[in-house]
Amino acid sequence: MKSKHICVLGAGLMGVGIATHFVRYGHDVWLYDTDSNRIADIGAVASNTSGLPPDALAEKLAHPERLLIAHFWHPPHFIPLVEIVPGTATKPEYLQELQQLLLSMQLEAVVLDRAAPGFVGNRLQFALLREALHIVKSGIASAEVVDQVMRASLGRRYAMVGPLEAADMTGLSTVQDICRHLLPELATGSDMMSLVADKVANGDTGLRSGQGFYRWDDSRKEYIQQRREHQLRFALKP
Repeated sequence: MKSKHICVLGAGLMGVGIATHFVRYGHDVWLYDTDSNRIADIGAVASNTSGLPPDALAEKLAHPERLLIAHFWHPPHFIPLVEIVPGTATKPEYLQELQQLLLSMQLEAVVLDRAAPGFVGNRLQFALLREALHIVKSGIASAEVVDQVMRASLGRRYAMVGPLEAADMTGLSTVQDICRHLLPELATGSDMMSLVADKVANGDTGLRSGQGFYRWDDSRKEYIQQRREHQLRFALKP
């Protein structure tokens, strides 16, 4: 694909990672702090929001037909998924151009059929988080055990086979039988969020404060970040 001129607004953690990926594939990239005056008069305008609806972002734009969502996942130079969400006014040519550009950079650019809060990835992620919090709050297992179970089983499996593929492979009649007795036992509502609320009220906000479900000293931060980067690099190898 011919080299494109890419402008990334927001030179923070995600912006730098997104810009890095475009540069890696030979595109000319300008990286700025947030400044709407840098938006050109032509081409698609893509937001990296992880959940805001495109129509809400487009309603104050002079050209809402140019606006769509391109939600990269952190860290964007290692995670290949980009969720593309067009608005009701988005012109098809902008959608097609953006998807083809992302596909040309070996990204998995998926287009949602319609906008929904959290799109697809965050809806799945927070459904899992709700159950994980429920398990800890109910005394079924510790945070350490929950994370170990995830890393050593579902985390590895879902990198290769999605949940609906797995259902087909298991057999839908079997899945139906399991759901009949298991689904009523799973978390609903938001009662388990008190576990998070109590920690936040105590100032235990996670990595930034040094304490959350885990104690985050410098050695743990370095170890987890290095482990994550190593595994993600390995997963990207052909």
